[in-house]
Amino acid sequence: MFPLAGGEGVGEGRSRAGQQQEGEDGRCPADDAGAPAKPIDHLRHFSLSRAILNAWRPGFKRQPAGRARFRSKIKGEHPPSLSYIGRAMTIQIRTSLDDVDLGQSFVPHRPERPEKTEGGKPFKLVSDYEPSGDQPTAIAELAAQAAAGERDQVLLGVTGSGKTFTMAKVVEQLQRPALVLAPNKILAAQLYGEFKQFFPENAVEFFVSYYDYYQPEAYVPRSDTYIEKESSVNEAIDRMRHSATRSLLERDDVLIVASVSCLYGIGSVETYSAMIFDLKKGQTVDQREIIRKLVALQYKRNDAAFSRGNFRVRGDNLEIFPSHYEDSAWRIAFFGDEIEEIVEFDPLTGKKAASLDHVRVFANSHYVTPGPTMKQAMEAIRFELTERLKELHAEGRLLEAQRLEQRTNFDLEMIAATGSCAGIENYSRFLTGRLPGEPPPTLFEYLPENALLFVDESHQTIGQINGMSRGDHRRKITLAEYGFRLPSCIDNRPLRFSEWEVMRPQTVYVSATPGGWEMEQTGGVFTEQVIRPTGLIDPPVDIRPIESQVDDLVHEARETAKQGYRTLVTTLTKRMAEDLTEYLHEAGLKVRYMHSDVETLERIELIRDLRLGVYDVLVGINLLREGLDIPECGLVAILDADKEGFLRSETSLIQTIGRAARNVDGRVILYADSITGSMERAMAETSRRREKQQAYNEEHGITPETIRRSITDIVGHLASKDQVTVDTGIEDRPHMVGHNLRAYIEELEGKMRAAAADLEFEEAGRLRDEIRKLEQEELGLPVEQHHAPAKSHSISGKPGTRTTKYGKMRAARGK
Repeated sequence: MFPLAGGEGVGEGRSRAGQQQEGEDGRCPADDAGAPAKPIDHLRHFSLSRAILNAWRPGFKRQPAGRARFRSKIKGEHPPSLSYIGRAMTIQIRTSLDDVDLGQSFVPHRPERPEKTEGGKPFKLVSDYEPSGDQPTAIAELAAQAAAGERDQVLLGVTGSGKTFTMAKVVEQLQRPALVLAPNKILAAQLYGEFKQFFPENAVEFFVSYYDYYQPEAYVPRSDTYIEKESSVNEAIDRMRHSATRSLLERDDVLIVASVSCLYGIGSVETYSAMIFDLKKGQTVDQREIIRKLVALQYKRNDAAFSRGNFRVRGDNLEIFPSHYEDSAWRIAFFGDEIEEIVEFDPLTGKKAASLDHVRVFANSHYVTPGPTMKQAMEAIRFELTERLKELHAEGRLLEAQRLEQRTNFDLEMIAATGSCAGIENYSRFLTGRLPGEPPPTLFEYLPENALLFVDESHQTIGQINGMSRGDHRRKITLAEYGFRLPSCIDNRPLRFSEWEVMRPQTVYVSATPGGWEMEQTGGVFTEQVIRPTGLIDPPVDIRPIESQVDDLVHEARETAKQGYRTLVTTLTKRMAEDLTEYLHEAGLKVRYMHSDVETLERIELIRDLRLGVYDVLVGINLLREGLDIPECGLVAILDADKEGFLRSETSLIQTIGRAARNVDGRVILYADSITGSMERAMAETSRRREKQQAYNEEHGITPETIRRSITDIVGHLASKDQVTVDTGIEDRPHMVGHNLRAYIEELEGKMRAAAADLEFEEAGRLRDEIRKLEQEELGLPVEQHHAPAKSHSISGKPGTRTTKYGKMRAARGK
């Protein structure tokens, strides 16, 4: 045990399990040593991890020992719990699986933060465009209301009206950090790419789930089936999450694009910030002490394969690859115990990039925990295990008791030996010092108090936020009830909607079809952005019968491809999407499918390849809706449009129709045998907007133009660089034409293969780049057009393949 000075609820002696129940007056009976009874307030328990962190990090502002992170205004709202007063700590555990929603009866935790080293830099928007259409009015209204302290605003902006540009201008005017919440990873990646272009000199970050594949732990009592947790982490996205949290603690000019995964716990701000340490040029420090700190921050020593999250020692030089960098590392040069030089260098080539006066080292994991806190957490886990086993034995559930005891003791042994275990997130409440029922620490605790929140496509995002915690709670209760986990696993959960509503900063809800809840928050008041800067009007909608919908689709897709445009097709199920893709392929069309089984980065590649013209038709289900920005789309086909449901609701139809609104020749076909209420309302709203847009264009003499947007490689920002650009030396060779040039290219191809066979990849890469340039020259293209032809980067969604539930591709049956 680690004694802690002061604090409420710290007993002088050791309590027995039989003396742990509270009396009617809220006092705990005297313990073995005869110490007088001390009052226990569930809501003012000693915050264990905070006290340890304050003692661990000198200079970090100390908090009052008795202050709870979320102090309830109404006593007794936490789930039933049991307190254990030891010689140096107070442990509070669950004695019930009930989940009490505290609602708005708590005050959000606002943790102390370290001093920012890169603060004071302003937002600077870079764009060739000026606000036009409805944008100037919308920007002025939103900025004025936010400055006046208005907590909720709604921006009703149609597809293609420049909502992203409006958000960027509001951020620039207010000069406040912002969080943009997107409903899925596709839209988050698209927004990230756009904001990166708008703010190239500022910290635009990306925060989404880093799982490429995730199968949660679960138990199905009906069939007695236990499903073990299985996951695959994307290292590139993990790096970007670290970069996001670092920027929030270091800078003021931060704009983070996130998915709803930001509602899940990521480790407390205190723990993460308290374990930061600085290295300065001229500082006197023992190299071995720095190594010990790096190991505590979960960096690994690897002298051979130097990669992100590793460090290595070479004589008097200590090289660190920070968790938030992709292609840069630090070299700390020592002279004795003095830091002589700090250099930033390229870990691949070793080339020096810059000399630095100081660096700040952040943890390699958001879940890093100091050693003393880990030991106290293990004590709490053992205590909860003891109490839970008593309950199970009293109920005669010996199988569940044996299962729980074996699993938990194994986890404790793994934590003691390695500092971690499989499913350690289920013990997160003990590691962060939270009380039962309290919200987990999330990205919202990292946000400064003056931050802005933009909820993009709010009609969909709000519903996701509202439903996230409920399914998670049901799964956790089953695990705890049948002895697979301790009851404390219930507190490892996403934020509830009521908690998110209290914690969120000033919010702007952005959507072409705002939901009822958003409009209720603003009293029905909204800022409208219907006129597009390009003068584009909403596309015409045509209704055709279902009977020959597939054959008609083949004809229309061919005609659209001849015009140089792309086609988006929406179906109702994954199987229909895969079968339709196969049929269109056999009909001679270049086609791919995209649905939820396709991995995150693969979806982004599919959209990029569609825009480049690698294929002409993309078949999807629910992903070809909100915010998808494809100006090359000339046709949107909605199959089975008369099947009422959430995929064919008024909101879904308006959003899908909007995908064709970025092209002056865009059009929409609804295949239906009858006109449903949703179809009628969607078409009426589209007609209303068309009339308003046409009237504005006639009044101002505007000729509609298709949106022109560069095809940026978003994945280049999201994924690690997988190739090296090298000097081809093509300028030094003599000019060749005809057969001589072709012979020279073939000779270089042979050399390239030989170099690759000899593992000389840099030489092979140089030859590859030279061959590409020569092939462009052979085609007679001018120098400015010497680039590689459009080539598919995506491997998913190909005709004749099926995606399994594990995200792996397999050939269709009979292929």
